[in-house]
This record gives sequence, C-alpha cells and structure tokens, in this order.
Amino acid sequence: MASAQFTLSGTVTDSQTGNALPGATVSITKAQTIIADAVGHYQFNNLKGGNYTVRVSFIGYITVNQDVNVNANTTSNIALTSGAIITEDVNVTSTRASSKSPTAFTNLSRKELQKNNLGQDLPMLLGQTPSAVTTSDAGAGVGYTGIRIRGSDGTRINVTVNGIPLNDSESQGSYFVDLPDLVSSVDNIQIQRGVGTSTNGAGAFGASINIQTTTRRDSAYLELNNAAGSYGTVKNTIQLGTGLLGGHFSFDGRLSRINSDGYIDRAFSKLKSFFVSGAYYGKSSIIRVNVFSGQEQTYQAWDGVPADSLAHGNRTYNELGYINSSKTYYNNQTDNYTQNHYQLLYDQQLGSKLSFNGALHYTKGYGYYEEYRNADSLKNYNVTPVTIGNTTFDATDLIRRLWLNNEFYGVTYNFKYQPTNALNIVLGGAYNEYKGAHYNNIEWTQESTNIPQDYQYSRDDAKKTDFNTFARAEWHPGKFLLYGDLQYRHIGYSFLGFDRNLNNVQQQVSLDFFNPKAGLTYEIDERNNVYASFAVGNHEPGRDDYTSSTPDSRPKAENLKDFEAGYRTTQGIFTAGINGFYMLYKNQLVQTGALNDVGAAIHTNVKDSYREGIEIDGRVRITKQLSWAANAAFSQNKVKNFQQFLYNYDTGLYVETDYKKTDIAFSPNVVAGSEISFRPIKGGEIALISKYVSRQYLDNTSNINPTGLTSAGDPTLSAKNNSYVINRYINSYFVNNLRLNYNFSIRSVKNIGVTLLINNIFSNKYETNGATYADIEGGQVANYNYFYPQAPRNFLASLNLKF
Repeated sequence: MASAQFTLSGTVTDSQTGNALPGATVSITKAQTIIADAVGHYQFNNLKGGNYTVRVSFIGYITVNQDVNVNANTTSNIALTSGAIITEDVNVTSTRASSKSPTAFTNLSRKELQKNNLGQDLPMLLGQTPSAVTTSDAGAGVGYTGIRIRGSDGTRINVTVNGIPLNDSESQGSYFVDLPDLVSSVDNIQIQRGVGTSTNGAGAFGASINIQTTTRRDSAYLELNNAAGSYGTVKNTIQLGTGLLGGHFSFDGRLSRINSDGYIDRAFSKLKSFFVSGAYYGKSSIIRVNVFSGQEQTYQAWDGVPADSLAHGNRTYNELGYINSSKTYYNNQTDNYTQNHYQLLYDQQLGSKLSFNGALHYTKGYGYYEEYRNADSLKNYNVTPVTIGNTTFDATDLIRRLWLNNEFYGVTYNFKYQPTNALNIVLGGAYNEYKGAHYNNIEWTQESTNIPQDYQYSRDDAKKTDFNTFARAEWHPGKFLLYGDLQYRHIGYSFLGFDRNLNNVQQQVSLDFFNPKAGLTYEIDERNNVYASFAVGNHEPGRDDYTSSTPDSRPKAENLKDFEAGYRTTQGIFTAGINGFYMLYKNQLVQTGALNDVGAAIHTNVKDSYREGIEIDGRVRITKQLSWAANAAFSQNKVKNFQQFLYNYDTGLYVETDYKKTDIAFSPNVVAGSEISFRPIKGGEIALISKYVSRQYLDNTSNINPTGLTSAGDPTLSAKNNSYVINRYINSYFVNNLRLNYNFSIRSVKNIGVTLLINNIFSNKYETNGATYADIEGGQVANYNYFYPQAPRNFLASLNLKF
C-alpha cells in the first residue's frame, strides 16, 4: 500500500455561509502548495499512503491545519471561519449567488482572466462562458465590443462594479470601451444567467455580470505588462501596490494604454485608463476608496460593412466619413469620451451575527462623436437656407458634434444577518440619480450659413432616479436550501420627447416594478446537488424608445418569468453542470434588425415570446498534464404572432406581413465553447480554444430566401456570395484560437510570463453581428444588409514581469 498513488481533494468554504472560497491557499506536508479553483476545489494527485497535515489559509479567515490519513482516494472538505480582519467579499456577496444557490452562474478568477488579457476588451475575455456570443465593431477585439448572453444584448445584461451599477441609465448598455483594461484591476467576476439574484441598476433580462475590483494583497508588488500584435495593437500596463502597511493600510495603482489600428478600414482605437485604490483594514471594518478613469478615441466603425462589399470580397470597407466632393475620408470621424469613477466602500461587522456594507459613488462622463455629413438639409438644423449671388443653398456639407455630458451618483447598502449557520438574511437596496445633457453642435459648413461658431441646434436635458430595496433569505434545513428574494424598484424619468400633439416638450414617466424570486436546492451528497427556481424580472424601455415616440405609441415595459432547474456535480477530477431554462416574455422589446443614424437598435413590443433551452458545462482532468473544459447551449428562441411592416416606395404605404412563429433576432440555437489545455512542462501550457455559434437572424422574420434581390443585387455574383445580399441572417461560424503560456522565475524577478495568442488560426471568414434595412422597391423586397467581419488569422504576444 505504501507504494500506491492516491488523490486527496476537497472544497474550501466559508463556515457560516457555505460559499466556496476560490483562491484559498492549500498546502500539505511532503507536497506542493496549490490554489483552490473558481469553485473552491483543490486536489493533490499521486500521493503515497500516509498521514498528512493540510494547511488552508485565506485573507480574512483563520488559518486551519487539519490532519488527514490517506490510504485511498480521499476527500477532505474544509470550512474556514472569519478571522480578526473581515474579508472584502462582503461587498459583493449580497448580490451574488453562492455555491449552492438555485441559479445558473459562472465564476471567473483573476488568474483565469489574466491568461487572455493581452489588450482585447472585457467582453472578449468572457466569450468562453456558457451561452455567450461576443462582437467587435473593428474586428480585432479592441474598441467597441459587445456581448450577448442567451441572445440578450448589453441593454439587458446588468453590470455592476463592486455592487455599483455600470449600465448607462438611459441607453442601459455597458460600454467597456470607456474603461479600457479594467480587467487588469479585477479580482474576480461572477456571471449569472437569467434573472439571477436581486441587484442594483437596470433589470437583468438575460444575465448579470458582477465585477469585483482589486482586493487586499499582503505583500508589496510591481507588475509590468506589455503586449503587441496584429493591426498595430499595443498594450502597456504598469501595476504596483504597497501590500499591507502597519497591519492596516494598503495602496494599489494601475496605468494603462492600448492602441490598435483595427481590422476594418480606419477603425483605430486610442485608449487610456488608470485605477487607484486605497484601503484601511480595522479589526471589524474596511474602508476602501477607488478612483478609476478611462479615455477613448475610436474611429467610427459602428455601421458595419455593406453586404455588396462583402459579396465582392472587400471585408474591411468602412463607408463612414466619406466626403463626396473629394472622394476621400474625413480623418476625425471619431467617437471621443472620458469617464471618471469615484467609489467609497465601507464594510462593518456589527456583531457576531450582523454585518453592514455600503457605498457612495459618483461617475462623471463627457464627450462627443464627430461626423462629416454630405449635402445635409439645413432644415434638419433649424438653419434658414442662404442665398449667395443668384444661388440659394438649402443643403450643404457640414461637420457636426453630438455631445453627452452626464453624471451618475448614489448610495448602495446591505445588512446581512446570520443568526445561525443554517440561516442568513440580507436586506439591501440603492438610490441613484442620473443627469444627462444631450446637445448637438455644428462645427463647420461648406457654404456660409451665417451661424455662430459651435452653433447648438438641439438640446435635451434628461434626469432619471432609480430606487430599489430587496430582502433575501437562505435557509438550510438539513440537505435542503430554501431561497427567497423580494425586490421593489421605482423609476422616475424626465426627458424631452413628443407629446400627443407632436410638440417636443419635457415629459415625465414613472414606473414601479415588483420582482419576486424563489428557489430550492437539494444536496444529494457533498458532491452533488439539484436545484430549481422561479424569478420575475421587469425592464424599462430605453431612451430612444421614449424620445422617438408619443405617449400613444410609446413601448411598454417588459416582463419576464424565468424558470430554471439544474444539476451540479464535483467528482474530484471531474466537475459538471446541466441547467434547463424557460424564459417567458410579455411585451418583450425585440430588435427589428434596423439601426438609426447613430447605430442604435430599434425595438418594438411583441406580446408573446420565449426562450427555452439547456446549458451544459464541465471540466475534466484527463491526465496530470491534460485537461478539457467545455460548454454548450441548445435553445429555441421564438416570437409568436410577429407583425413586420415594410415601406413600399412604389405606393408610399406600409405593407404588413404576419408571422405565426419566428426566431428572435440575434439568438442562435446552438452556442458552444471548448478549451483543451496541455501542460507539457512546469510553468508551460498550450491551449486550443474553440467557439461555435449557429445561424443568427438579423430581424424577427426568420428570413432565408426573400422574393427578389436588393437594389444592390449583382447578377455576376456567385450564389454563395449573393447570400450576403439576399438573406437576412449571419452565417454560423466555428473559430479556433491557440494560446501558449510559459511562466518562470529568476532571482530578481518573482515571475516572468510569456504568452502568445493566435486568434482564428485557420483564418476563417466570419461575421459576428449585423443589421438589416428592408423595404419594397419595384414590386420586390429589397434588403440592405450590413455585417461586422472579424479578422483573419492574427496574433497578440505579451511579456509579463512581476517583482
């Protein structure tokens, strides 16, 4: 028996909550030290039989030494108790799912995120999580990027940073380009799919992304990250921290710069950011101040590439900024925005059973996008036509700037009461205010129009208040976990919009939402559990839905009833989960596929629609060196009784087409991801990362073979290429990336990390996003399709130095 080889594994959890403690340090006598993974699991392989002492430590907890006798494959689960210094996890646990919560979620640790953090935006680093589809306007993952989860776009994905809302209050999207390289200051991320737990900010209609930034490090550090790659992409990051000073204080800082030319023509990005954090650790309290900022300038690529350009093989064509008179492009057709964030976070242990955490926050954003307009009508700008000589000009080339100057501030709070190990209750909420000034200026005109410099032709001052309060409880009677969550949310919104008489006047709307949630988990044994839950979500329309409508035509708020059920297992070298969902919508705002003149999607209410599917994810260690992680989502996403209206240019009337049941736009039936990792030597890893996304429709008609070609139809095109022009969908795609990492150390450097990431190794031609404009011309349906092609084979290489 002494020569036999055994496995010792287990899970590290919080003794009171049962929550996993990812990142806990686990060591045993006569063997190595390892770090618990994203679900708190640890495992030692190839151990000889005998007695071992397992030592487990984690910041904010009392270190545990536990004696274990190993004479077979052994499981030893270890629960840690909060120590003299409380942990900062209290900042986010109030709105996060625990390891046994009846909710579908994925945790990502800093270590996992940093493997791929070579300059691409945060959505691209989340692309391998279940049901996720990522997009990049510039085609190379830098600049404007986005993520859809279960087919829901960024306006329906709730994003918080340390529990503070990040979504824009009006458009409700999260623009990660405004905070470049944020992931370098992130400690961990939890993604919840579906309605999830109660959170702050916009309602979660597809998912929630809960981000926790830098937390305490006990030792001083200096880290330099430099990366470079295709399309002129360069990233430079410096991070440093003091560690814990005098047992109470710590300071951390980061400075980043990212530049990229982009794959699409002129789609460059010039991005800068910084992050500064200071904290005080008391015996029963933590105070942390975060100040972080991002500045971006990107050349506009948000209209995509016209279908006829793709069909002719021009995959990088960008028509934005074209100047007709000179047949050149305007070099400042750019988006420019700066966003500054200030956070004051406070955690207080009020006793052995009660704790409090709260935050004050303030965000200031300002910037504009500038564009060249060819022969634009002066009446669009409230400018009187001018006569020069014998010629009257009612249109001219001009340059305009569309400004946004906004601020967002408020308070969040949570009380957590845990009278016994089997029961915990959270009472929390938030109050936030948003003020946004939208104003538009003319900077230059080709023809003299006698307007003053920076002539302001329109202005809209908006204000939004958002209050919510919730109570949540988890009770553990025996092997059961009973979960209940009640949230009330009130929204007040003032904006400039059309009244019933088509006068553009300031208006107010008031919305009240009640969002109950309930669930049950049954722990079959310490390795297996099953769960089921029901949740209600409500979601308000966005700014454009209000400002571009009257009270009679204004879209209604959306309602979602979300049913989830699943099974999770942890079997030493194998972990897996399966989750089924049925999301029933009432008055869902679905995308028509069309875009307005700033690239925003147009939505319309549909009475009945649903998403139903199964998500599977798992990880297996095949050998000591070889492991495989994979996930797949299979779904049906349907609209019932959808009515499409196409404008007929021949008659000047709208033509209605009724559809009984069709696919929801941008909702693929299959999304799958895979990562095969091989570690041939200590510190070295080779990973093959694969992603498959099935067909996505550009609108809600499931249109494949329309009658007639577009007005841009070209009979010389092959049938295959012509599909770009005549069909309103994005082709399925299967893309593979290769990542090579090697980490080692020398005497004066704690770690030297070298990474090479080769994206799209087979150089597939594929698109991840698109838009369509359909009408009727000459008795035929004409489709004007636009797509967002992604780069062929390209690379990023990085050098990381830790001191």
